Amino acid sequence: MTETIENEPVITPIESVHSNMDKFMDAAGVDKVYGNPVEKDRTVVIPAAEVVTSLGFGMGGSSKGEGGGGGGGYSVSRPVAVVIVTENGVRVEPVVDVTKVALAMFTAVGFMLSVLAKMKKGA
Repeated sequence: MTETIENEPVITPIESVHSNMDKFMDAAGVDKVYGNPVEKDRTVVIPAAEVVTSLGFGMGGSSKGEGGGGGGGYSVSRPVAVVIVTENGVRVEPVVDVTKVALAMFTAVGFMLSVLAKMKKGA
């Protein structure tokens, strides 16, 4: 139900929730996970991605009976694999995220150095 105040529509909290849910469901649709197939020399390559969405909502009110609501969120995608279709069959090749591997390595090295420093200090 949409009410109007001075010719401007007021969106109810329920309408806001429905609108945001529709947007986030669209962000994680199958067309976002699998890219357009590319064909060359009787080989078809289909890119695949991981899509992560996060969603949050809030509602409030006042002593005058006025209420409000809102929502927000984000959607992030990154390539994870390619599907390769040839006359000989179908195979899936993973995509290595070099940045993620490097961050994991630096985190592990930092943790090990921290533990070694604490061991040395305690000895």
